Amino acid sequence: MPSFVLPEVEENADGWGPIAVPPQFDGVPFMPFSKGERLGRIADFSAPPGRGMYGGNRFRDREPAPGMSVFNFEKVEEDDAFQLVDKPLVKKPMGGPGRGRGGGRGWGQQQQQQPGGRPEEPGGRGGRGGWGQQQSGRGSGYGGQQQGGRGGPAGRFGQWGNRPPFWRDQPRQTYTSSVDIRPEWQVLGDVINLAALNKLSKKVGEAEELTSCGALAFYDKAADRVTPKTPAKLRKTGMRTRATSASDDPVMRRLAQQGAAEVFITDDVLVTLMCAPRSTYPWDIVISKRGNVLVFDKRANSSLDFLTNGETAPDPLPEEKDNINGLQQLSVEATSVNQAFREQVLPADGERHQLKEACPADLGPAGTGYKYCKWTLGSTSIVVRCAIDAAIRLGDSTQLVAVHALNEFDPKWAGVDWRQKLENQRGAVLATELKNNANKIAKWTAAALISGIDQMKIGYVSRAMPRDNRNHFILGTQAVKPKDFAMQMNLNMDNCWGIISGLINLCLEKMEVDGKYLLVRDANKPQLCLYAIPAGGSNPGNHVAGKEEDEDDD
Repeated sequence: MPSFVLPEVEENADGWGPIAVPPQFDGVPFMPFSKGERLGRIADFSAPPGRGMYGGNRFRDREPAPGMSVFNFEKVEEDDAFQLVDKPLVKKPMGGPGRGRGGGRGWGQQQQQQPGGRPEEPGGRGGRGGWGQQQSGRGSGYGGQQQGGRGGPAGRFGQWGNRPPFWRDQPRQTYTSSVDIRPEWQVLGDVINLAALNKLSKKVGEAEELTSCGALAFYDKAADRVTPKTPAKLRKTGMRTRATSASDDPVMRRLAQQGAAEVFITDDVLVTLMCAPRSTYPWDIVISKRGNVLVFDKRANSSLDFLTNGETAPDPLPEEKDNINGLQQLSVEATSVNQAFREQVLPADGERHQLKEACPADLGPAGTGYKYCKWTLGSTSIVVRCAIDAAIRLGDSTQLVAVHALNEFDPKWAGVDWRQKLENQRGAVLATELKNNANKIAKWTAAALISGIDQMKIGYVSRAMPRDNRNHFILGTQAVKPKDFAMQMNLNMDNCWGIISGLINLCLEKMEVDGKYLLVRDANKPQLCLYAIPAGGSNPGNHVAGKEEDEDDD
C-alpha cells in the first residue's frame, strides 16, 4: 500500500502564504499584482506600441505596476550594417469583406493588418471579421471594435466596423470629358449636383398624342424559343443607323412652326436627363434657343449615340481604346449587338402595323415608328418624339413593343455565367445586369413609359468566345412590363419629370439671348454645368474629346 508523506507546512502567524522564498524560485523576479488585475499574455508582439496589450476600450493602458520594470524590454544597439536584402512590394487585392487568410475569427485581440492580409504582411486576402475585435484588414465583416455585427457598439460604418466600405478602397477611375471645354465659354448659374436632382418631383397629366408616323414590323416570336442549350447565332449588321436629331426632324419643325410647344426634344435625350443621377460616364447635350423655343439636341457622333456596358459596375472599366474590354470598344460592341438583335427579331419584309402618317425619309431605322407626344409642365409645354421598335399580336389586340439587347463580354468579370445561370436562375442574371447597367436599363424603361410601350423584349447576347468581340450568340429573351420593371429598379417618374421641369426652368432663366448652349455632365464629378457658346466662337461639335470610336462592322 503506497504511503502518503505530509509535505512540510510553514506556519505564518502574520498572514497567509509562505514566509520564505522556496529554493527553486530563489532569484526569479516577482511582480506583485492585485486580484482585480486582468491577466493577459506574457508577451504580445503583434500589438502596436502605445495601444495596450489588447487595444480598444476593453483593456486600456495603465501605469506600470510596481515591479513591472524588470519585464521592460530594453533595445540594445543594432549592427549598423544590417539591412533587409529583399522586400518586394505585393499589389493589394481589391474587394470587400470576405473569407480568407486575413483576420481570422479572433477573440477580442487587436490585429494591425495591412489592408487585406495577415498582420505585418503586405498583400493577402482579407479574412472573416472577428467577434468583437478591432481590425484594420479587409476582413472585418462581423464587427470590429465599433461595430458591425456581434462585436460591439455601433460605429461609423455599420457592419463594416471601424473601416469604411470596400468601394472606398478602390482606385478611382478617371474619364475623359465628352467635349473639350473652351476657355471662352461662359458658365451660366451654379454647378448642379446630381444628388440634388433626386429630391425633385413633378406630377404630370396624360400625354397628348399630336401625331405618329411609320410602319412597325411585328416581333418574331421564334426568338422566344431560344435557350442557352439551343442558342442562335447573331447575324452581323451592316452600317449602324442613327435617328435624326430634333433640329433636323421635319415633323418637329412643322410642329414648332405651328407653335405646338416651347420645348422640343427626342426621347433618348429626354431619358438621359431623367436618369442623370444614375450616370457615371460623361455626356453633353446641345440646347438651341430661338425666341421662346428651346430645342434639345445631341451632337453628331456624340457619346449618347452609343450604348454603355458596365457603366455602374463596382469595378470600373478602363478607358483603353485598344482593349476589347475597355470602355470605348465595349460601348461600340453593345450598340452593334443591340441593333443586330433588333434587326434579327424584326423581319425586314412582311406585314406592318401602320401608324397615322408615313415616316419621312432618313428619319430613323427602317421598321421603326415614332409618336409625337405633348406634356404640360406648369406654364411650359414640351413635345417629345418617342421611338417605337415593333408591334406584337396578342389575341385580337396589337401591342407596342420595345426591343433591346444585353450583352455579356466576360463571365469572370460579371461573376455570373449566362450559359449556366440563364435557364434556371434568370433572376440572378437580371439582378446582376441591373447592378452593372443601372443607368442604361433605367433609360430604356423610362423611354418605354413615356412612349406608352406595353412590353419590353430583352435579349441576352453573349460572345462566342470571351476574346472575340465580333461573333455572338443569342442565349434567350425575356418579356417585362415597363411599370413593373420601373418598380423593381426604383425608378420614379415623378422624380424624372421633376428633373426635366427644373432643368427647363434653369434654361429659361439663364438663357437671355438666342444661340447655342451646352449642358455637360462632368467626366469625374457627379455634376452638371451649363455653358454659353459665343455666337462667333467655336462650335462644340468641332471639339469632341475623341472618346468615341469609329463605327464597327459587327
